[in-house]
Amino acid sequence: MIETLLINFLFLLIPVLAYLIFFENKNFYYSKYILIILASISMLLCMTFPIYLDSGFIFDLRLVPFILAVLYGGYKNAFFIYIVLNAYRFYIGGDGIFQSLLFSTLVFVLVSLCSRKFIRLLPRYRIYFATIVSFITISFYLTTLSFQTSLNEEFWILSIHALMAQVIMTVILMCLLEKIIANLKAREAFLQSERYHLISELSASVAHEIRNPLTVTSGFLQLLSKSESISSKEKSYVEFSLQELNRAEQIVSDFLAFSKPQSENMVLSDLKEETAYVKNILIPYARMHNVDIQLTFHNSLSKKFDKSQMQQCLINLYKNGIEAMKEKGGILSIEVSEHKRNILITIKDTGNGMTAEEISNIGKPYYSTKVEGTGLGMLMVHSIIHKLKAQIKVESEKGKGTTFTITIPV
Repeated sequence: MIETLLINFLFLLIPVLAYLIFFENKNFYYSKYILIILASISMLLCMTFPIYLDSGFIFDLRLVPFILAVLYGGYKNAFFIYIVLNAYRFYIGGDGIFQSLLFSTLVFVLVSLCSRKFIRLLPRYRIYFATIVSFITISFYLTTLSFQTSLNEEFWILSIHALMAQVIMTVILMCLLEKIIANLKAREAFLQSERYHLISELSASVAHEIRNPLTVTSGFLQLLSKSESISSKEKSYVEFSLQELNRAEQIVSDFLAFSKPQSENMVLSDLKEETAYVKNILIPYARMHNVDIQLTFHNSLSKKFDKSQMQQCLINLYKNGIEAMKEKGGILSIEVSEHKRNILITIKDTGNGMTAEEISNIGKPYYSTKVEGTGLGMLMVHSIIHKLKAQIKVESEKGKGTTFTITIPV
C-alpha cells in the first residue's frame, strides 16, 4: 500500500514537474489550460493505478487534481477534466459507476461555486481553503460509503488513510502551485519594470533631440501653408504633413512622460478633483461618439501623487473606453471607491471588448488593439501606476465591454 501511495504521489507531482520543465516560460495566459491538461493526465494515472487494501477496499487520489482544477479554473475551464474523469470511469467499468458520476457532479457544481472567492484570496488563504475543501469532500465521500458497508476495523483504516493522503497531498500540491504562480508574477513584474526602465532611459535621451527638428519643420510648413504661390493641391499636402507631424509630436510627448519622476506636481488628493476634471474635458469628445460619461464618487482616502501624470493616466483610460464604443455609442462608467485602505478606480465601457490574449498583451510596447494605435498610451498608464505601487486589473468579454480596475494602496 505504501509503495502504491508513493506512486500516486508521483502521479500528482507530474503536472508540476512537467510545467516547470517545459511550460514555465510560456505565455501566462495559457498556463491554466496547460495545467488542466496535465492535471487530467495525473488524474487518469491515479485511477489506472489505485491503492488496494488487504480488506478489499480500493481508493485513489483522483479527487486531488480534480478539486484543484475546479478551484483554479472554474466550471468553464474545469469542465474538460470533469468529462475526462467520468468518461474514463465508465471505460474502467465495475461497480459504482453511477455513484461516481453523481458524486463527481456534486463536487464539480459545489466547488465551482467557490472558485471566484478562492481566486480572490491571498496565496496563504488559498492553501487553507483548498485543504478544507479537500477534507470536506473526502469526508463526505467516506460518509456515503459508510452506508454501503459495515463499520468494521478495515473501514476505519481506509478512512484514516484516505483522509491523511488526501489532505497531505492537497497541502503539498497547493504549496507548489502557489510558488509557481508567485514566481510567474514576480518574473512578469520584473520584466515590466525593466521595460519601464529601458523606455525611460531611451525617452530621456532621444525625445528632446527629436522634438527640436519636429518643431522647426512644423513652423516652416505652417508658413508654407499660408503662401499664395502654391496651389490648393500642394496646400493639402502641407496639411497632411502637419497632421503627421502633430501625431509624431504626440508620440514624443508620450515618451517624455516615462522619464518624468513622480515629483514635479505632487498633491495629496482623494482623486475627486482629478476624475471630475478629466470627465469634463472629455465630454465633447464623448458626445462626438454618442457616449455618455457617468461618474460616481465614494472615497474618503487620500494619496500623494503627481497630479498632471494622474490626469494623463485617466485621460488615456477614458479615451480608450470612449473609442471602444465609437461605432454604436454607449455608457462609460467611472467609479471611485475605497476598500481596506485602498482607493479603487473602476472604469467600465460597453464597447467591443477584448479576448483573453489581447488582455494579456496590454501594456507591452507598441501593442494596441486600435488600427492606428501605438500602444504607448497604455504603456504610460502602466508606468504611472507602477510608480504609485498600485495595481491594474483588466476584465473583458468580446462584444460586451471592458472594465479597468486600479487599486491604489494608501
